[in-house]
Amino acid sequence: MGNHSMFSEFILLGFSADPQTQILLFMLFLAIYLLTLMGNLVMLLVIGVSPNLHTPMYFFLRQLSFLDLCHSSVTIPKMLENLLSESKTIFVESCLAQAFFVFTTGGTEACLLAVMAYDRYVAISSPLLYGQMMNDQLCAGLVWGSWGLAFVDALINILLAVSLDYCEDQTIPHFSCELSSLFPLSCSDTSTNFTLLLCSSVLHFFGTFILIFFSYTCIVSTILNISSTSGRRKAFSTCFSHLTTVILFYGSGFLSYLLPTSGSPLEMIFPLQYSVITPMLNPLIYSLQNKEVKAAMRRMLRSYVNFFI
Repeated sequence: MGNHSMFSEFILLGFSADPQTQILLFMLFLAIYLLTLMGNLVMLLVIGVSPNLHTPMYFFLRQLSFLDLCHSSVTIPKMLENLLSESKTIFVESCLAQAFFVFTTGGTEACLLAVMAYDRYVAISSPLLYGQMMNDQLCAGLVWGSWGLAFVDALINILLAVSLDYCEDQTIPHFSCELSSLFPLSCSDTSTNFTLLLCSSVLHFFGTFILIFFSYTCIVSTILNISSTSGRRKAFSTCFSHLTTVILFYGSGFLSYLLPTSGSPLEMIFPLQYSVITPMLNPLIYSLQNKEVKAAMRRMLRSYVNFFI
């Protein structure tokens, strides 16, 4: 049969083969997914109905909440299905589609975090010109540019992966489909695919990380030139939530891709962090550390209580 695909499905091994453990994991990840949906939907609603939050910073935060909804919804539903299923299979086409959307949403989030770092730099270095510099047209262009760059990059990688033949082991030692997990299963030459994926990773992750690092270098330099202690503290507080999100996203992403593979289930902890846990934590990080968001939530809650009373 040569180098042609001899099957139509992959098997996602997931975390454990023990039925009792799978039920516990199903309940855990279902609770995480519901919290992710609720937290990010609340953030979208609060920012949307609060006029005082219609600023560039919260415009980008709203896009981040939407991205977290998309990113978690790409992987978690199928993971929940496999935890209750004996077969744990996924069609090859569905696997490639999932890898495409994981790549797109992950790449977009990396670009968006870099955009948010630049937004914080402009807000701190040029507060009087902030509204003029970060106008609606520029903000929308930066968001669409982030989506467009990630979409094109993911499409090129996936189109190249579609031409591969999978005729060896059909088992993926992961809870979701990612391009790096598919290449070892192919009996085609994947050197071009690996090279392209490496270039894409350098562009989207290392490239955006360098931009974030440069932005925060400028931010720290600007803050240190502020004479008052209260002014420095206020400036640092506006960056704390974003910096926490950056550490969670890039820290787990770098560890996931840079550590050597050993086949251990523990290797899935870091992909689990950036694809499942981080989308749940982001709304908490931004709501608990932001007085304006907490105040807007209280006002919205009071308005709904008064409406029903």
